[in-house]
Amino acid sequence: MRVLRRPARHRLNSALQVFVIGALAFVSTFAMASTTNTSLDRFLIGLNTWRVHFVQRTTDSRGRSREVQKGQLLLQRPGRFRWEVSTNLDEVEPAQTMVSDGRNLWFFDRELDQVTVRPANTGLTATPAMLLAGAVPLRSAFTVTEMPNREGLNWVLIEPQRNNSEFKAAHFGFSGLELRRLEIFDKLGQKSVLLFSDIKRNINLAPEDFIFTPPDGVDVIGKPVG
Repeated sequence: MRVLRRPARHRLNSALQVFVIGALAFVSTFAMASTTNTSLDRFLIGLNTWRVHFVQRTTDSRGRSREVQKGQLLLQRPGRFRWEVSTNLDEVEPAQTMVSDGRNLWFFDRELDQVTVRPANTGLTATPAMLLAGAVPLRSAFTVTEMPNREGLNWVLIEPQRNNSEFKAAHFGFSGLELRRLEIFDKLGQKSVLLFSDIKRNINLAPEDFIFTPPDGVDVIGKPVG
């Protein structure tokens, strides 16, 4: 493991970028009222663990489709999650992995052979994944707003309250108490739609799912906090 101080080479154009550390932009055209009893609030009540698989479809600013990606998300409240994504649907090992162990946020890019790490409690990590994992307080970190129902789902908009957050906005789509879809619009005009399946709530997850050790020989950017 080689610990480096130089800036990381980012190749985050996947669901990891848009969901976990992406820079997002959305302008709402609806008049929406804030409430403390949204589908998101009800979903989070009693949530301890959550495991899902997902498929992500992305279109660019011209409406052109990009390659379909797949992955899985595991979370354990408070503050732990593991996010894996593959850019090739036949890949066995994930191309990119993000792990929050409650203290540090790790990102591993297999193709670049590089790991980046930073404290999990920084403002830049106030993202949807951290929200679901209970690592950040909901209404002290985000503005939460109900949206009109569409496509048979109940929608909730979240926006971070800090201007320096990497994350700008996201739409959570619920069917009853199940989170079924996430829609994200980024600064480049891309639209990413994540469809969740094989949803497991409050199951037993292995502690090692939320532990990350950099593989031997990879470049490590940053220093983990103890």
